[in-house]
Amino acid sequence: MISLKYYDVVKKDIFPLATSITGRGSKKFLKIIKKHFPKLKIYRINSGKQVFDWKIPPEWNIETAYVLDKNNRKIINFKNHNLHIVGYSIPINKTLKKKELLQKLHSLKNQPNAIPYVTSYYNRNWGFCITHNQKKSIIKTYKNSDKFKVVIKSNHNYNGQLCFGEYLIPGKSKSEILISTYICHPSMANNELSGPIVSMGLINYFKIKKLDKTLRFVFIPETIGSISYLSKNLKYLKENVIGGYNLSCIGDERQHSCMFSKYQNSPSDESVIEAYKKLRIKNYKIYPFLKRASDERQYNSPGVDLRISSIFRTKYGEYPEYHTSLDNFSLVTLKGISGGFKVAKKSVELLLKKIFPKYKIICEPQMGKRGLYPTLNDLNENKKTRNYMNFLQYADGYNSLEKISNLIELDLRSVKKINLTLLKFKLINN
Repeated sequence: MISLKYYDVVKKDIFPLATSITGRGSKKFLKIIKKHFPKLKIYRINSGKQVFDWKIPPEWNIETAYVLDKNNRKIINFKNHNLHIVGYSIPINKTLKKKELLQKLHSLKNQPNAIPYVTSYYNRNWGFCITHNQKKSIIKTYKNSDKFKVVIKSNHNYNGQLCFGEYLIPGKSKSEILISTYICHPSMANNELSGPIVSMGLINYFKIKKLDKTLRFVFIPETIGSISYLSKNLKYLKENVIGGYNLSCIGDERQHSCMFSKYQNSPSDESVIEAYKKLRIKNYKIYPFLKRASDERQYNSPGVDLRISSIFRTKYGEYPEYHTSLDNFSLVTLKGISGGFKVAKKSVELLLKKIFPKYKIICEPQMGKRGLYPTLNDLNENKKTRNYMNFLQYADGYNSLEKISNLIELDLRSVKKINLTLLKFKLINN
């Protein structure tokens, strides 16, 4: 079970923050994590910097935002809920007629009591988000001739920064497992905060373990954060990461689910399914990569291909509270997030145990001089040699022993023996 400590910290200290892809809220988010895990390193990338095909946007901060009616009553107030403002809204101070105001109010007809989450990161725009019941009340209460004072005090700093956090638990080898989660959606518990809670729980659990492989945890703004992180570390990650997980929407008590990596046969994919089976979770759903919409997009994108899977309870976009004010801590329970934590922990443990043999020489080795080729034309001995050669054919550093066992149609015990023999003759690395 995940520590109640991290659940309470996030619920009390982080949920109220006005976070975004940049700005003070996200910086405070990282500082709170660092308070509990002092070894967390916080990195900053300047606004305007080119990261692959993208540019870091200006840093956005908001002080206040409200709408006043003719009686100077605040009928909409950002201070009451972080979702009341369209993310990255430009500063506004003007008077609008009722019709003009209504065009800038976002609501959900099918969820009349929910405030929607709306952003405009890369286009200069502004707006407010309210419940549909609030919108109907404004329509009913005020005359068409009534005027409203609209105030948004925000700042787009082109000399600002985008920040992300990284925590490393070193292992014996350079092989790494990447665990990623994001920190940018304001006041949404499952979509935003469940992943960081589980990541904190995983750090707390694994940091005292002696590991063969390194665990790398990143806390980033979604999309632009993962792109920025990859632009800074891609060469190293491609050389060392053997798999990992994107954690999101992992705290409700509904169905367990996951999303496979691009080719749907990676060690990360295998490990999460093994985890479900070992934990005796029968009711789980697997989403194909074509259903992607979070940072698994970036980690599996062309030229990157880190073979990262995603672990959820209920996948983003598949539950009614998604991207609304109803995504709160009534939905994300300690029981729910503990279930998500168990799956993530077991998946990482299984991935840590996997061995990935890698061919050390070029072209087919001369097996005879190593005593691995028969001196007589014996069918049984020829079969043994063929097993060695078949093993080497798939020892590319990407296939686990389990995968090789399936590919060459040989039992895992025999494959492990072959691995040890080839290690002895320095034909492979693990």
